[in-house]
Amino acid sequence: MTMRFASSLMILAALLLGVAVGLGAYTFAYAKGYAYLTNDPQACTNCHVMQSQYDGWMKSSHHSAATCNDCHTPHNIIGKYAVKANDGFWHSLYFTTGHYPDVIEITKFNRKVTEGACRRCHENITAEIAGNPVHGGAAGLQCIRCHSSVGHS
Repeated sequence: MTMRFASSLMILAALLLGVAVGLGAYTFAYAKGYAYLTNDPQACTNCHVMQSQYDGWMKSSHHSAATCNDCHTPHNIIGKYAVKANDGFWHSLYFTTGHYPDVIEITKFNRKVTEGACRRCHENITAEIAGNPVHGGAAGLQCIRCHSSVGHS
């Protein structure tokens, strides 16, 4: 490989990297991606498909007690931002490509995160349920089975 060819490859790689970083930064700024680093529930409405979830939360019993992050992210800093990064990537991909269902559904992974948040905040209640024979020891029982409209009326 000649020195000239290697230099051309380096310049091309730098240009491609610059375009990718520039496009990513523009998209992040245009889509108000920085808002997702906060705990402001209105950040979730940056994407128009989440407006009904936000409106439901505004009317819910949890409106005065919990924000989106309280229920939809883990309660430790690394887990919180790891989930936010993962969800942000997929949300932006689906929103940009227009490939998302008309009715948004929570993923299995995010359902586990939310279930953990329910149990963490309501530990005094869930501890009683776990030993309650009416709930069968609560093995495999999910909070949203009976309380599906609590967070989003």
